[in-house]
Amino acid sequence: MFCNQISNTKRDLWRQCRLKYRYRYVDYLEETDPGNMDALQFGSYIHQIFEEGVECTTLEQLQEIAQNLRETYKFGKTYEPKIITCLKNFLRLNASFPEKGQVELSYKQDLGCVEQVGFVDRIIKGKEGGLLVIDYKTGKREKSKFELFDDPQGMSYVYAAHKTYDIPVDKITFAHYYPLTDNMVTVKYTPAALSKHNKRIVEDAWNIKKAKKVDLLPSENQYCNWCGFKSLCPVFNPAQLVEERLQNATKKPRRSSK
Repeated sequence: MFCNQISNTKRDLWRQCRLKYRYRYVDYLEETDPGNMDALQFGSYIHQIFEEGVECTTLEQLQEIAQNLRETYKFGKTYEPKIITCLKNFLRLNASFPEKGQVELSYKQDLGCVEQVGFVDRIIKGKEGGLLVIDYKTGKREKSKFELFDDPQGMSYVYAAHKTYDIPVDKITFAHYYPLTDNMVTVKYTPAALSKHNKRIVEDAWNIKKAKKVDLLPSENQYCNWCGFKSLCPVFNPAQLVEERLQNATKKPRRSSK
């Protein structure tokens, strides 16, 4: 199959379920079972506020941005009290930095047989020449430092920052920032860890290229109940019904690898 670009999202999906990968990136189908999207919508909403409000110095300024964006995102009222908490904590975070840094860094890194693409939420330059690479997380569960040591997204972001700014890996810190709790979890990766990570990406890219459409079979896993293609999955539906639904499935416009 054709695969000249790969993102963290695309690679995660390949490893999670080949059939879901097929529906999204080969057949380009619209999700038939979007389910409860409140958490995703809320996360995207907070990310955009942080992106547009990076130079704000008062809570009122952030609230104005939040109000202007609110109708764009659809999530339940239970999330409303969380907004002000995120804004207050983000304001404190901003005040601790000497500059706004790079916001929403778009990167493309050539790994040989494939180009890795993605976006980094924020990069701050330190006083001693180092970098702090930040990924905002609005979910309930916070990762531990131990979990971040093996975080594929974190390693991809640090490698992108390393290549973009030509700064040694040992001077780059990766962080998850949780605006709901104002917690920041940080780690540093070694050059060896990033090299191993990139090799795994290349291996996955080659496996994608070698795969045939008929090989993309479903894998039942912990995410099945939240899958947007559950009604098109033969694990949960009779094969004949799946075929009928596929004939009526809606295709979406082709996009990038994200």
